[in-house]
Amino acid sequence: MTITQLKYVLAVAEQQNFTKAAEKTFVTQPTLSMQIQKLEEELEIQIFDRTKKPIELTNVGKKIVEQARNIVNESERMQDVVDQEKGFIGGNFKLGIIPTVMPTLLPMFLKTFSNRYPKVQLKIEELNTDEIITKIHDGYLDAAIAATPLGQEKIKERPLYYEPFVGYIPENHRLVIKEKLETSDLDIEDILLLEDGHCFRDGIINLCKASKKNTQDKFQLESGSFETLIKLSDEGMGMTLLPYLHTLDILPKQSVNLKHFKDPAPAREISLIYSKSELKMQIINALYDVIAGVIRGAIAFHDVKIISPIKK
Repeated sequence: MTITQLKYVLAVAEQQNFTKAAEKTFVTQPTLSMQIQKLEEELEIQIFDRTKKPIELTNVGKKIVEQARNIVNESERMQDVVDQEKGFIGGNFKLGIIPTVMPTLLPMFLKTFSNRYPKVQLKIEELNTDEIITKIHDGYLDAAIAATPLGQEKIKERPLYYEPFVGYIPENHRLVIKEKLETSDLDIEDILLLEDGHCFRDGIINLCKASKKNTQDKFQLESGSFETLIKLSDEGMGMTLLPYLHTLDILPKQSVNLKHFKDPAPAREISLIYSKSELKMQIINALYDVIAGVIRGAIAFHDVKIISPIKK
């Protein structure tokens, strides 16, 4: 049994396809298949059910994969120890970001991070929260940026900033006369929401529950993007709520429809999250410092109305 064989097993478990797994691990498909077959013969078990399409793990294969992941992680920890001793910050790093954060936060820090740490090869994926949790648990992501708290025992959370919700109130809406919004003003029946699977949607539902408005999950209109929600709102289909950073990029003619909440405004916590196994901590710490620094700079120099948890 070798670490390489275990990495091949993990690749097939993730891709559910031998050819794709071979491409990911930069070997030929026959080489990968032969090494996995050797491991199965050594253990005298079948790890994969090759009769299924896509390929599935057998019951014992699921246990093998879980143990393989632990072994591979521990083997990589040795390289982490060496890198940290040398002060080296580099190598491949897989980062997940939720869709409601990706378009606004990523442009704020990516160039700065890449210039400061050119030896880090970032692979960034846009994923929903459930996908992020699964991929961190399974070792396919090194870290992620998501709305927290998540309440996951094996995941650490380091808050980056707190982002207020902002109302987008179209002309002729019942709330257009209000100078500042309150959570008690919200009625789920006339709020346009992101489609199911977005944590921002869940935050809005929780706000409405807190204000004791109708919270039955019966929504006439849902969408996968804030841009669509804004357009629907402009057509008089209802109001919507936006994360603050997203409001910085809307058109001037639309900005007149923005209404902020009275203090303390409802906000979401955005954090850098990662496994408690704490692999690649030197890169995680570097990423955290860059993002936190960019946020503090935006607050200080551009009057951006988000809150940093770091006092510097």
